Amino acid sequence: MAESSRPQERPARSIRFRLLAIALLPTLVILPLLLGIAIARWNAKFDALLITKVNGDLTIAHQYLSRILENTGEHIQALAVSAAFRDTVGSSEMPLLPAFLERSRAKLGLDFLMLVDRQGQPVNTAGLPSGAWPVVATALRGTSSTAIDIFSIEQLAALSPALAARAQIELVETPNAVPTDRKIETRGMVVHSASPVTLANGEKAALVGGILLNQNLVFIDTINDLVYREASLPEGSKGTATLFVEDVRVSTNVRLFEDRRALGTRVSAAVRAAVLDEGRTWLDSAFVVNDWYISAYEPIVDSFGKRVGMLYVGFLETPFRQAKYATLLTIVLAFLVVTAISVPIFLRWARAIFKPLERMSDTITRVEGGNMGARTELKAASDEIGRVALHLDGLLDQLQQRDRELRQWNEELNDRVAERTSELELANRQIEATTKQLIMSEKLAAIGQITAGVAHEINNPIAVIQGNLDVVRSVLGARAEEAKVEFRLIDEQIHRISQIVTKLLQFAKPEEYAGYVERHAPSNVISDCLPLVQHLLHKAAIKLVRDDKATRLVLMNRTELQQVAINLIVNAIHAMPKGGSLTIRTLDQDIEARPGVVIDITDTGVGMTPELIGKIFDPFFTTKRQEGTGLGLSISQRLISRQGGRISVQSAPGKGTTFSVWLPEAS
Repeated sequence: MAESSRPQERPARSIRFRLLAIALLPTLVILPLLLGIAIARWNAKFDALLITKVNGDLTIAHQYLSRILENTGEHIQALAVSAAFRDTVGSSEMPLLPAFLERSRAKLGLDFLMLVDRQGQPVNTAGLPSGAWPVVATALRGTSSTAIDIFSIEQLAALSPALAARAQIELVETPNAVPTDRKIETRGMVVHSASPVTLANGEKAALVGGILLNQNLVFIDTINDLVYREASLPEGSKGTATLFVEDVRVSTNVRLFEDRRALGTRVSAAVRAAVLDEGRTWLDSAFVVNDWYISAYEPIVDSFGKRVGMLYVGFLETPFRQAKYATLLTIVLAFLVVTAISVPIFLRWARAIFKPLERMSDTITRVEGGNMGARTELKAASDEIGRVALHLDGLLDQLQQRDRELRQWNEELNDRVAERTSELELANRQIEATTKQLIMSEKLAAIGQITAGVAHEINNPIAVIQGNLDVVRSVLGARAEEAKVEFRLIDEQIHRISQIVTKLLQFAKPEEYAGYVERHAPSNVISDCLPLVQHLLHKAAIKLVRDDKATRLVLMNRTELQQVAINLIVNAIHAMPKGGSLTIRTLDQDIEARPGVVIDITDTGVGMTPELIGKIFDPFFTTKRQEGTGLGLSISQRLISRQGGRISVQSAPGKGTTFSVWLPEAS
């Protein structure tokens, strides 16, 4: 009975929104998720390609450094076996050896060239004892050898004061570098080679020559030109190369300022630890002097097997990052544009599909409101829903015709009753009253009979539609899942038509159906409720205060409104077991620009905690233990919400509770 009295909401808007949500779920949820995954993978691949490129760049630089070592060894070896060298050291020309070595050094582009004997001592030339170097020791054993070694300032000065001066580089304080007390780097990184020779007296000796790499700008610029040729990097980026003695830049084309190279700056502690301490090749983004670069570092090992420096190449990261962000922004904007275009198109399609349903819903609502001439006004049926709409118009035509016949019969019946009543009034007033009751019964019976016939006429097509729909599901079998949403919508509309038929029966036989809404003054309903709880008020010694200021009427079933009021009053009484004051107030109040009436029921009882307030409207939640079911407030909230109203509560422990019921004004 309570379900039959619940007002039916127009489903058109909710159907449209649900359909839109279902259709746009792939576009607005799944597609962005997949797009995000794809972008993340693309971003990872993009970064990996940058690392791969800088690794290839490092390979080229490493090959060039290896080639320098090979060329130096080949030049020394070729000079050692040359006829000019043999003639110089194998005859009385020995005094001419220093001049010959100087000419050869200049010709080969070496920084030093000397001849050492078996003890590693220079032979008739200036230089330093070289017997301690594994390169020289290997040559004295008869095998040519080339390597990179670190020379101290004293060793460089013994070779040439100019080399010692070129090796000295002032250290520049560098953020993130390992702390140091040194102010200047004096060591030199030298590529040196030794080749075995035989002196005129038959003694073994070694021809030793080498190149100082400190501040060797030709060497480092050649590496940079080989690795980063023109147009090998995007506009705005630039490639750099650097040679380190331990963590100090001794030869670089990285700029500290526009006209000054970053000589003397130091690498970060993280890179130093990875490359020099652990011997790993660093391939990652790194902050180089004053900007971020995609960087590659590899250790340089001397002839003793120790890691004494690093070779670095890298290119500016900013242009690549900007290009990546521009690409990502383009993808996102393209997705937003596609989404903005697709949503209106879908809305237009959805409107065309559900227009008949909206028309039927609107028509049924107007019929419920008493407009028996309301129709969907669809001209033709293009699909199953359209045919149902046209069939509904036909049913409503029959219903209107039956209504006209019913009104005509009612008028004729009233005329006859009026005739008989005037005759019987003169005879017996008691018979008059009995006759009126019989006439009313006969009228209602006729209305019920005609309405039942109309309901039967409507239920038959509904049964046919429902039966054929089940047959379609059975024929389609598993394929019926493809139209699951459409079948569900048709079932809902058939169920709605059935409910309308039930409404007609309720209209015809009100004594068999309860729950019609009526217009009431809230204060009158409260006054009717108070006698039912008067014994509880007296029992608990509770003072009642009334404040009725509401002038508006509300539209609600009187019994249901009384049920809500009594439930709230009883709860307030139970909250004041030791007595107190119960205040019931009604006043006009607008909420969200909607006129309405508020009923406040306030007690001075024990109050409630915020945690308890959050649970009181839950079904079966109660604080009365065995005395309550926990359904009172849940049902009250549902009854009020069904009428478009709302119920709220304000309470604090020890300060009482106020329940506020707001209902819209009856229109």
